[in-house]
Amino acid sequence: MSHPPKARKDWLAHYAELIGKWRGRGHEDGEDAMHDTVVGMLEGDVAAIYDPRAYLSRGTSNRLVSKHRHVNTLDITSLDDMPGGEHPATPPADDGVRFQQLADELTRALQDLPPKCRHVYLRCRLEGWTHTEIAQEMGLSRSMVEKYMTRSVRHINDRLQHHAPF
Repeated sequence: MSHPPKARKDWLAHYAELIGKWRGRGHEDGEDAMHDTVVGMLEGDVAAIYDPRAYLSRGTSNRLVSKHRHVNTLDITSLDDMPGGEHPATPPADDGVRFQQLADELTRALQDLPPKCRHVYLRCRLEGWTHTEIAQEMGLSRSMVEKYMTRSVRHINDRLQHHAPF
């Protein structure tokens, strides 16, 4: 019986080392990913791989990331495709009242802000201006605009906290 080529011996040594590490961690997914990497490697040219240990490590990591992404993909169903009984419930009748209370509270919170903070907040959040554009318009540094924005957001969050659903 002939001996396997040197390249084959190299990757087998690294395979045994890495698979031992995965088993020690109790990761069956790691073993599966390692096996898939080896299958892909054997279907190609093993001798062409410059660093078998790095190839096995990186290939296994990449396969685990791919599997994680696949598993964590959310199923999205269009409302049109859902049966009638599974549609989200219609909002309660008092939602209009709650919305009006929230709008009034937001208006009061904005009025309580210093004028420059309010101006920055409205330009950024309602009109979509960048911090740089606001800084140029107001003759301020970008850093100052960011500070005004931070102050505004904190103030509004504090004032509207009791409207949060949780």
